[in-house]
Amino acid sequence: MVNRILIRVKVVQMLYAYLLTRSEFRIDPAPEVASRDKRFAYSVYLDVLQLIIELSGCNPQRKGRKQPVVLPPKLNSNRVGKALVDTDAIKNAMLKGGGSIEALRACVPALAESIAESAVYTDYAKRRKLTLEDDVRLWTSILNTIIAGSDAVEQAFRTNPDFSQVGLEAGLRQAVDTLEAYNDSRAAYRNAQSDLQRSLDTAYGLYHHIFGLIIELTNAQADRIENAKRKYLATDQDRNPNMRFVNNALVARLKENEDLQKYLKEHPMRWADEPVLIKKLLEAITSSEIYQQYMTTPERSYEGDCNLWRNLIRAVILPNDDLAEELENRSIYWNDDLEIMSTFALKTIGHFAKNPDGEVRLLPEFKDEEDAAFGSELFCLAVENRELYREYIDRFINSDQWDPERLAFMDIVIMTCAIAELLNYPAIPVPVTMNEYVEIANNYSTARSGQFINGILYAVVTYLEKEGLLKKNA
Repeated sequence: MVNRILIRVKVVQMLYAYLLTRSEFRIDPAPEVASRDKRFAYSVYLDVLQLIIELSGCNPQRKGRKQPVVLPPKLNSNRVGKALVDTDAIKNAMLKGGGSIEALRACVPALAESIAESAVYTDYAKRRKLTLEDDVRLWTSILNTIIAGSDAVEQAFRTNPDFSQVGLEAGLRQAVDTLEAYNDSRAAYRNAQSDLQRSLDTAYGLYHHIFGLIIELTNAQADRIENAKRKYLATDQDRNPNMRFVNNALVARLKENEDLQKYLKEHPMRWADEPVLIKKLLEAITSSEIYQQYMTTPERSYEGDCNLWRNLIRAVILPNDDLAEELENRSIYWNDDLEIMSTFALKTIGHFAKNPDGEVRLLPEFKDEEDAAFGSELFCLAVENRELYREYIDRFINSDQWDPERLAFMDIVIMTCAIAELLNYPAIPVPVTMNEYVEIANNYSTARSGQFINGILYAVVTYLEKEGLLKKNA
């Protein structure tokens, strides 16, 4: 069964990979060989992107000051303006000034009014939950209609001595292309969600394949015994071997278990295709004290047969380096999954031990529907609100000790997931969330990360409670 401990790990891993590789705004570089039209077109391109920032209320130079213009409410929360202002090329352009941007700022009041009255904004504002795709579609439409059709905007661009109609149209089209390219990140977002679910399904597969490995190891030992019997100089021990291991009652029940056999048939993974690994594992098992005691104990019991495999999994199979290497070759996720999935395999063997005669069902992939939805929901919440959660994090970073721009990226990802869980899952106690993510930091980030993250999250929780933003069920 995939529990919330593993789900949190998977969400952190997937969010880290997604944020590290997702498509940001890719600002086109200036043309190397520039004619007058190309030079002006590029100026229009940068100015239009800065105009979007102005209309979104995201100009950092106005931070902390009252906006000189009342902007349509939902423009202030759209992702496009926030993403644009974070790109180095636009930051540099804003610092350098020039172009027609000062003249364009005079157009902002009229443009804001036109946008507020437009059908595209009216439809946009009606949506309760807005996505990046909605934001990009809005600005693409605004560029193509309101801005491109504004006489005031054209007059502002005419203040540039390089003005040309061809350059104006080319610069506007280039800005639209940049927006639409950014929208492609939705595909990466959907792929990340699919990868998250795939990784959870793969973990559940490992739970089954642990039982498949038990069966294969038993079959391999049975083959060794049969081959020894046929040796030319077979000994009495070869001809009359101790069959306790290959006749293990738990293994017999695993071979007959409908849940397991159905899964293994639908999701085949042939351990027999790895004879070197099976040989090494079998040698480690048969040379272990656990095996020797089991084979020489006078009395045989069903409980003893179950305990053999519980002990072998803990002491011989889990620590085996060859198995770890093989699992890593088969799936990039499985080394992280092995410990938790082995825990549930051991739990299932315990169920078999307590039910010697009754049917034993294998554990479902998730405990309930809430757990099944938890990973996808948490991932989406972390992605959609990452800018806000980063603001909470930065609020409590001591800049004398830590440079916010040089924090371990994994630490930011872990805290983002933790805050998403704190704010959106009232039934999960605060200490549970904090302890889980501090533990993830201890295992997946730097040596100092656990203590650092614990301190920041504690400060964030205190702030959110004070502001009435964090509410937990009693």
